[in-house]
Amino acid sequence: MKVFLSSTYLDLIEHRKAVVNALRTMDEEVGHMEVFGARDEEAATVSLEELDKCDVLVGVYAYRYGTVPTGSKASVTEQEYLHAMSMKIPILVFVVDESHPWSPKSMDKSLTKINKFKSKATKEHTPDYFTSPDNLAQKVVSSIGRLAKKLSPKPIPDSRFPVYQPPKPTGSTLPNLPFFVGREKELATIADAIAPDSRTWGALIDGPGGIGKTALAIKAAHDAPADLFERKIFITAKVRELTAEGEKPLKDFSRDNYFSMLDELGKELGDEGIEKLAPDERANALRLALAGKKALIIFDNLETLREDELTRLLQFLNRLPEGNKAIITSRRRTEANPIIRLDRLSHDEALELIEELARFNPRLARASQKEREDLYEITQGNPLFIRWIVGQLGREGSQCRTIAEACAFIDKAPKGNDPLEYIFGDLLETFTADETKVLAALTYFSLPAKLKWIADMTDLPARACETALEDLTDRSILVSSLQSQTYFLPPLAAKFIRTRRPEAVTQTGDALTNRAYALVMQYGGNENYEGFHTLEVEWDFVSAALPRLLTGDNNRLQTMCNQLFQFLHFIGKWDDALWLFEQAEVRSLAANNNENAGWQAYRAGAVYSLRNQPAEVLACAARAAEHWQDSMPFNKSVAIRLRGVGHQLNKDYPIAIAAYRESLEIRRSISRESRDVFAALDDLAGAEHANKDYPTAERDYREALRIAKKVKDDECIAECIGSLAELALDREQWVEAESLARESLALAEKVGRQELIASDCDSLAKALLKQNVGADVGADRDPPLREALSLSRRAVEIYTRLKSPSLQSAQETLGEIERAMMKDE
Repeated sequence: MKVFLSSTYLDLIEHRKAVVNALRTMDEEVGHMEVFGARDEEAATVSLEELDKCDVLVGVYAYRYGTVPTGSKASVTEQEYLHAMSMKIPILVFVVDESHPWSPKSMDKSLTKINKFKSKATKEHTPDYFTSPDNLAQKVVSSIGRLAKKLSPKPIPDSRFPVYQPPKPTGSTLPNLPFFVGREKELATIADAIAPDSRTWGALIDGPGGIGKTALAIKAAHDAPADLFERKIFITAKVRELTAEGEKPLKDFSRDNYFSMLDELGKELGDEGIEKLAPDERANALRLALAGKKALIIFDNLETLREDELTRLLQFLNRLPEGNKAIITSRRRTEANPIIRLDRLSHDEALELIEELARFNPRLARASQKEREDLYEITQGNPLFIRWIVGQLGREGSQCRTIAEACAFIDKAPKGNDPLEYIFGDLLETFTADETKVLAALTYFSLPAKLKWIADMTDLPARACETALEDLTDRSILVSSLQSQTYFLPPLAAKFIRTRRPEAVTQTGDALTNRAYALVMQYGGNENYEGFHTLEVEWDFVSAALPRLLTGDNNRLQTMCNQLFQFLHFIGKWDDALWLFEQAEVRSLAANNNENAGWQAYRAGAVYSLRNQPAEVLACAARAAEHWQDSMPFNKSVAIRLRGVGHQLNKDYPIAIAAYRESLEIRRSISRESRDVFAALDDLAGAEHANKDYPTAERDYREALRIAKKVKDDECIAECIGSLAELALDREQWVEAESLARESLALAEKVGRQELIASDCDSLAKALLKQNVGADVGADRDPPLREALSLSRRAVEIYTRLKSPSLQSAQETLGEIERAMMKDE
């Protein structure tokens, strides 16, 4: 049926557009002035010629009468109406409702002519009234459907030539699924949802693009018992698919709007008449057609539908007759129950998929376990990315021979074969300005980011920021925890945003580095123990800024490293510390700043010493000495001291003691009593202790303690008393060791330095154990051993987190305590 759309133009542009789009979804041909093109004839003549080719006139009338051609008494719009009347062409009249908001600029100054015309049209035809463009489109579509049904010629049966009736479809139209891995939990949830006793219509599977929603739906449908469902029907709105060779259109199989999906379902059920009904009548007709049947329907890729279409489809599903169930897939999160939030494949599931793909790909079959692990990490367990990357190996025309080469190919994938563009490209233009900002901010985080951090980086009000994040979550672009208000953008999505929205990424990155720098300057430093707690809470935010700070202003970077050294030491962020200080050393040398280069080498060496890596410590000491060969005496003493630490770790105690004494003498020449002198004495006593020269070690420890108390440094006091507790343990002075360890632990807790706390817990646990090992079994020794057990477990927990070389010793102590307690049971 060809429809002629008649109305004035400028005041009804949006209404005309809505009607044309709606009619085209019904595959109706529309004649309208926008497509007439340039012609010699005047407008009225052209429109009437086009009207003669049409089956029905749809008249839409508001508050403008329209253009009156020269020599005529009627406007073009009224002439079209009168011509249709004279030619007996069916007319459908739609008049603007009084409740429809309307701009005075879109009204005639005098409404006499338009009111007279509308009065005539509504007397001669039963009108309908519209309140918006979409409301008009819906009413036009419904009326055209009813008219088409009324005008359809009924065939006259001829007994000589029986009408062929095609057999009704039976069985399944599910696609084949060559193999499927994992998702046992999700499959069980779907199985429960489509069970006969389930009170739901079925299940909604949502998740990001390429995560395997369609495959899961098909697998669940295949697994559904045949005695529950006579028909298993698959209908998809997907318009394209990604293969190793690139994107391929799916025009022959796609049903990309609500009505075409209903029509397809009708055909699957053997009811060819559904698509001939008025659109608004089809859903109910299908519901009746499904009564008494047992059908399992998959509606796939529903993010393609408009919001209102998805709403109508869910309304239809909520009214499925008993015995029928559905599984739907969509990136767009919606209200349905149950919802399966599909995330990436687990590590084992992804490796199982890779193993299966290797059966058909010789190059993948030759890949090492490490290469397969790398493939999992790069793809983050996304099945589509795994398949696409594997598909590049050995493909005709591909230069990729290894997994590493295929993964690198993502960054230079050509148009039409870009997996990032395939998954995210159609979403890009749908992002609002606020959504673009928050996505750009999230590209900097490798861990879930807090709402407050994103708001700080985007300069958005918290509520506007939260709304944008929730909307992106609903489209399965983010992985979010609404309870903790944290949000994560998967790495490949972050890569896409960085390449396609670089300006927004740069802008939010500048805000990130400025805010992180301000936090470090406020809460970092040497003795800002209270500030360290705040900085620890914000550390994931600060660490996200470090890569940009490392490539930014060098003076700012060096200042930040100075502020962070003690903090990173305290909380045990040793991996972060090593990476930061070694990179900062390189930057300092590039800037010809040997002073800062020496300090960064020293800081890296201090971290290596905590990990008991003497070779690395000595290498850092040598670099520091080289950087500081023309520097002040104190700096030289620092390099010498670091050299002593390396030798002590190697158990070359005499050489270490000599280095510590040399460092001590330099520092005493600067100031007789200072924190620096304390540190040198503490180092010296530690080497003497390790060398089993206990009296000399105690003398130097106590001298160091005296200076620490004089300069009122709680951290140094705690460190020194803790060392004396360890010395008492080695001398088997258990009671004194307990007393010293308790005193040191109280101060370490106050300061917050983690490895000191662990060391004191371990020392105190040993002292309590040793005092009670020889005691008679009974209630008297039970409380001390229980306290020792708690302290020892805490030490092991901290050392494990710090990756400390002291962990093994602490674990041995814990084992001794547990064995002692077992004897009491």
